[in-house]
Amino acid sequence: MKKTVRSILFFLFTVYCLVSAVCYAQDESELLLDDFEGIISGGQLATVDFGSGGGSSLEAASSKEIKYHGQQALEVSFDAVSGGYMWIARGYGLDAKNAASWLIEPKDIDFTKYNAIAFYVYGANTGIKVAVDLVDSGSEYWRVLIDDNFTGWKEFVILLSDFFVRGDWQPQSADKNAELNFPIRVFQFEPLPAGKGKLYFDYVRLVKK
Repeated sequence: MKKTVRSILFFLFTVYCLVSAVCYAQDESELLLDDFEGIISGGQLATVDFGSGGGSSLEAASSKEIKYHGQQALEVSFDAVSGGYMWIARGYGLDAKNAASWLIEPKDIDFTKYNAIAFYVYGANTGIKVAVDLVDSGSEYWRVLIDDNFTGWKEFVILLSDFFVRGDWQPQSADKNAELNFPIRVFQFEPLPAGKGKLYFDYVRLVKK
């Protein structure tokens, strides 16, 4: 009887070790940056850096009804008109200091472990394009375009090597060396003209693809 109990305990311990190993491997293959929990606000104490111009308008809020992960997602209400622009960003070195709300700071990330960024978008099938920007350590902006041609949640996994240097605009502080310099410190979304509606973003991670 004792031998049987020992055998069962050993079996359970082995299963636990195998499950733990698999979970550890999964954890090592991705790193959660931001799932938009907590207060989402604008203004002087903004937790999201967002704005618009040229006739376009944008508002950011939290959504507890439409969400993919955790308690809420980021809700973006937008009206993108021809000649206008907008942005919504989270990260470090932005005008909205409280937008530095990643779950881990860029300086503490080993970017050699990851080669892609992943996130979920709840589409509205507006037919517009959405620009996804990264800002590197030299303040240079890098871009990829995705299409809002679906309804409901969809995951995007984009290789860092697929991002291209923005040619339409760069801040004066950018080093403009056309090299993606780590650490990346900001991610940003921009619905492009012309279109109007709501999009939701959630569960932003670095992944190994």
